[in-house]
Amino acid sequence: MSKEANTRLADLFGLTGWSKGELARLVNRQAAAMGHPQLATDTSRVRRWIETGESPREPVPKVLAALFTERLGRVVTIEDLGFDRHRRAGKKQTGDGLPWPPERTAAVLTEFTGMDLMLNRRGLVGAGAALTAGSALSSAMYDWLHTDPALVADAPVINDPLHADPAAYDRYEAAPVGSQEIEALERSVEVFRAWDAARGGGLQRKAVVGQLNEVGGMLAYHHQDHLQRRLWGVAANLAVLAGWMSHDVGLEPTAQKYFVIAAHAAREGGDRPRAGEALSRAARQMVHIGRPDDALDLMKLAKSGSGEQALPRTRAMLQTIEAWAQASMGRGQAMRRTLGEAEDLFASDKGDVPPPSWMQMFDEADLHGMQALAYRTLAEHDPSAAAQAQRHAKYALELRAAGRDRSKIFDYISLASACFLGNDPEQADRYARMALLTIGSTSSHRTWDRLREMYRLTGRYADCTTIQDLRSELEAAMPPLPKNRSTRQV
Repeated sequence: MSKEANTRLADLFGLTGWSKGELARLVNRQAAAMGHPQLATDTSRVRRWIETGESPREPVPKVLAALFTERLGRVVTIEDLGFDRHRRAGKKQTGDGLPWPPERTAAVLTEFTGMDLMLNRRGLVGAGAALTAGSALSSAMYDWLHTDPALVADAPVINDPLHADPAAYDRYEAAPVGSQEIEALERSVEVFRAWDAARGGGLQRKAVVGQLNEVGGMLAYHHQDHLQRRLWGVAANLAVLAGWMSHDVGLEPTAQKYFVIAAHAAREGGDRPRAGEALSRAARQMVHIGRPDDALDLMKLAKSGSGEQALPRTRAMLQTIEAWAQASMGRGQAMRRTLGEAEDLFASDKGDVPPPSWMQMFDEADLHGMQALAYRTLAEHDPSAAAQAQRHAKYALELRAAGRDRSKIFDYISLASACFLGNDPEQADRYARMALLTIGSTSSHRTWDRLREMYRLTGRYADCTTIQDLRSELEAAMPPLPKNRSTRQV
């Protein structure tokens, strides 16, 4: 017993509105429903959990996580409650439980996805938590990400290659898998990725989370090294997709957790560039919600953590995200320098080394699309940047491949916004209507966020009859802004 208050549990308990006696009764009832009728918790024990930091025995932490998840309408894990019974002695830990030990990653992954699926089934939303600051994530993960990522070096010594972690027994009917099963999982990632690019994250998010949950169960077995690495790769790809889809529909804290899980999974599989790319997604998320300083903190970690294995095209992609963050802060000179480095890196990639599957979406069209977004963002501070934004957006639209519908919508919105900022409302009206033609066919909340920002720019031309009509159409088309979303996003 630590004799120190469990402030994390206390904070969450305060949000529930429960009394200590009520929580004790709920724990007993929930435990019985989960097959533990012998459990008997009382008010004094709940008080000790909160006020003295006493850690309850299993299965109480899992019972509490389920209760708090349902009550608060967002995923609450055992670590979120301040209980971490798997810490390694002498390992530095942060208040957010990062990084967690290698043998804990599969358990965290499976627990979190299970809670997320429970919220889906009950029609709850998972957006009621705060995002961890980029600096806090970077500090927590820097040393961990820079150590040897080899699976063999990190994994506990286990004689039986098909040994299952006992913690996994009640989560999933784990069984060993072979190369054919893993190939099928890798193909499923490609299908999900293509669907997300075309239609947005809302329609397939639950399927991705469910697939990730099953992969977490498979990882409870320690397969031969080459199979285990591939499984970790599948887990990393699915976790990134789950995070991106969550971000796409406005579940920001949930998305951030998935990006962190993806970074852990990629490192377990020895793929540091993949871990860096996962963290770069968290950085893009931070820029989108108006926290570019946090994004820059995360990009430092993403770039340094990717290591020398990262291909030039991967490094170019990372540079474009950093440039967008710089543009959001009005740092035009730094943004232009960073985009120049991105162009040079992209051009230097001769294609002699096949890109990993997760980088195949970043092509020349994406390079121009991100440049357009950066210049359009900078144009809020420096209107002269609008012309460059228009040029890159037009290139992106010319180069977009079939099936990249959401990206095309973003390109049209960037182009229309740049035209408004460049004092060309006639062209802006044309491109805004192109975005409106297809935006309703996606489930992406981010497209509506960007459209709202474009709508804000129409205000300066409200006296123009054409723009008055456009504003009316936008007002009729845009869904209400969710209560948990900021009205000022880029």
